[in-house]
Amino acid sequence: MQEQNYSHKGWLNILAFIIPYLVVVGLFQYTGMLIAGMNVESSAPRDFDQRLIIKSFDLIGTCVVLFLFMTFVDKKPFKALGFSISHRSKEIGFGLVLGLLIMLTGYSVLLGLNEIRFVRIHFDLMQFFKAVMFFILVAFIEEMLFRGYILRNLMLSMNKYIALLGSSLVFALMHAFNPNVSVFALFNIFLAGILLGLSYVHTKNLWFPIALHFSWNFFQSVFGFNVSGQGFYSVVQFKINTDSSLNGGAFGFEGSWLSVVIQVLAIIGIAIHFKAKR
Repeated sequence: MQEQNYSHKGWLNILAFIIPYLVVVGLFQYTGMLIAGMNVESSAPRDFDQRLIIKSFDLIGTCVVLFLFMTFVDKKPFKALGFSISHRSKEIGFGLVLGLLIMLTGYSVLLGLNEIRFVRIHFDLMQFFKAVMFFILVAFIEEMLFRGYILRNLMLSMNKYIALLGSSLVFALMHAFNPNVSVFALFNIFLAGILLGLSYVHTKNLWFPIALHFSWNFFQSVFGFNVSGQGFYSVVQFKINTDSSLNGGAFGFEGSWLSVVIQVLAIIGIAIHFKAKR
């Protein structure tokens, strides 16, 4: 077997990326805050419309920095982040369905165990559409950044599975200041990074992780859970009988032991799939 040649190029690219990313995206987010009519001295947006506007500018800023770095530092086209669409429709569909099935399973199990109590169904078409748009933006931003750029460059410097663990750790730490966060919740986010990144390790393509990331967050919200500690519009509304590590409490499904079990099973399934393909 031919020995893999690693270099420091990937690490250096990531280190060079950090400050320009924070500065440029920060400026775009600040512009979004001004356009949204938000008091920039306040700690959080007042409403979902403001969140949506700011996240849109976050995406633009992220794309600008990634385009510049891919073009002038990595010497690759922007598409090389993992945007080849050829023969990816099945992966996109599977990612969307998998996220739905995970959240439906989580909700059903917690309901059956009397960890949560159903309250009502509340459907608002406009809020539903805004939630779709918001979580699409989140999925593109985070997957381009953590899988498309960070994981891709780490794989230039080290074994791809160690790179996956490293990018997943960074992904988890980026959520360390979320509301209602805990060490256990961060461990769950770390597992999510592995789940989202494992297919990228084998395919160098972002469409499956983008689809799964969107579906995971969107249906988590639809079924009434907080998403990474933050509340969003929910179609299904429920009450948590008692906050626990089984139901995730205020952090949401991602703070639960049930999430750990489901993610580990999904990771094993994806690993088996790619091993069979080899």
